[in-house]
Amino acid sequence: MRKRKRIWALLLVWTMLFTSLGAVQTEAAAKSADQTMAVHFLDVGQGLSILVQSGGENLIYDGGDKETSSFVVSYLRKQNITTIDYLISSHYDSDHLAGLIGCLNAFDVKQVIGSDYTHDSKLYQSFMNAVKAEGVTVEHPEVGTEFEFGTGEFTVLSPETISKNDSNANSVAIKLENGENSFIFTGDAEHNSEEEMCDSKIDLDCDVLVPGHHGSATATTWDFLEETVPEYAVISCGAGNQYGHPDKDTMDKLQDMDIQVFRTDEQGTIVAVSDGTRIDWNTKPCNDYSAGDSGDTGTQPQSAAASAPQVQDTPAPAAEAQTQTASVWLSATGSKYHSIPDCGNMNPDNARQVSRADAEAQGYEACKKCF
Repeated sequence: MRKRKRIWALLLVWTMLFTSLGAVQTEAAAKSADQTMAVHFLDVGQGLSILVQSGGENLIYDGGDKETSSFVVSYLRKQNITTIDYLISSHYDSDHLAGLIGCLNAFDVKQVIGSDYTHDSKLYQSFMNAVKAEGVTVEHPEVGTEFEFGTGEFTVLSPETISKNDSNANSVAIKLENGENSFIFTGDAEHNSEEEMCDSKIDLDCDVLVPGHHGSATATTWDFLEETVPEYAVISCGAGNQYGHPDKDTMDKLQDMDIQVFRTDEQGTIVAVSDGTRIDWNTKPCNDYSAGDSGDTGTQPQSAAASAPQVQDTPAPAAEAQTQTASVWLSATGSKYHSIPDCGNMNPDNARQVSRADAEAQGYEACKKCF
């Protein structure tokens, strides 16, 4: 009888053990299946601040200016944040840096990443003092360095070199990945930095791009857009800002490539949630491609051929007829016709061919990139 009781007791223990182990495995599987990553593009006026939450970890990329520092801290607290796993300063201009000092004072910060140069300002010194008080140091990772974060990772894209005179050129840019989804943040990186990123051989393809320098004409080159080919662009700038951001040239490029646009100056804080395969937004794209300055008419540099003397002003009738009957490509959305079916962000599977004359009759205009 005692032996039988012992056997039943052992069976009960083993049953409880396997049940408990199964519950742990089920919980672990559920956690691993949850690939949610939320990216908050905070409305900090004429500045930049991005909060990323994933897998119980938090990352803050830039913090906006002094006027919005308290807003950034308050916003993070509303997300029940107590610890920041990565605090990244793209560079040390006030409209990117000030709010990070507030974050260092308000939260437990584990790791700080910044650009390897010294900025001649009291704000920069306050930042360095706050980092020291937190008991950490500013890291300067090389281009190509990867960091695990939440359910994904991020890779440092710039700066490849450090400029002594141009703070914007020293911006730390990163590519953030979550499963099949990816985001690129470039701070105030401009043409030269974008060229170095393109030359780095790192895969720059992304779903979401934050154009450099608040949509300024000094950033977002055709080559960079050709490498990144984003579906969405998020412009972070202040309404009626004195710099006229975003610039018409930049917005024309985004429109020509059928890149959907969000703007914090018009839509406030914008939130994108990635599950690893798709991205959902808290609002629809505004797709307002207008410049920040209504008087900005853009620039249209002429090519050497265009500026050379012309023998005749109009094409010969045969040439003109051939041009009008030539086939062009239309994307599923957008207002431009293209010479190729996969220009920019076009999906060639959804593109259709019509004659150029028919496209123009329907109100389509030539894409400035492929024509």
